[in-house]
Amino acid sequence: MLVEVKRISKTEMTVVSSLDVAETFEKNHRDVMESIRNIESVISTAEFSALFYLDSYKASNGKMNPMYLMTRDGFTLLVMGYTGEKAMQFKIAYIKQFNAMEKALQGKLIEREKGIAVRQSLTKALQQSTENGRMHGHAYSTYTNCIYKVLFGKNAKQLREDLGISATENLRDHLSEEEIRAVQSMERLVSGLVDCGWGYDQIKEFIQKNNTTKIAV
Repeated sequence: MLVEVKRISKTEMTVVSSLDVAETFEKNHRDVMESIRNIESVISTAEFSALFYLDSYKASNGKMNPMYLMTRDGFTLLVMGYTGEKAMQFKIAYIKQFNAMEKALQGKLIEREKGIAVRQSLTKALQQSTENGRMHGHAYSTYTNCIYKVLFGKNAKQLREDLGISATENLRDHLSEEEIRAVQSMERLVSGLVDCGWGYDQIKEFIQKNNTTKIAV
């Protein structure tokens, strides 16, 4: 069974799908969907919407069918009634797995918070230099693309295409904690070099030659 971190209602959270529940507990997906709808009928709309999120998937025949994504609490509420040794084993395994995923997500969120200060520092350094004027207000995006190219071998647009996200979504929301750390480390370095009066070409050559981190996205 897959446990994923997805963006639901502008919030990242750990979720599992009704398809995965059906496969793991060897049940028909329609029965799992019916169980979820039964839960919906006995709790308030606000309580249900906090636990279960209607989504869809493409079936083998190409048709889009409904499924649910559920939080840890929604999953627990659903499978609590399942019985048998296998069900018990998976309940214990899922408690451990969800806890591990939540820990990873918390670490990622902490890194993203740190990243705000790092980006502000780089933005300020560029604004105080001549780079922003020379690049007609596009210095930050130019330097960021340079950092992405050095670390990932691709610019922001190419990374978005590979990850299947739109231009309006925050690219860093889709990077791992390790990837975010690498970007922030490079931004700190670039910010310091800009403060020292280095220009774009000089900085680009320096980070290309001295970078030891290559990340495949």
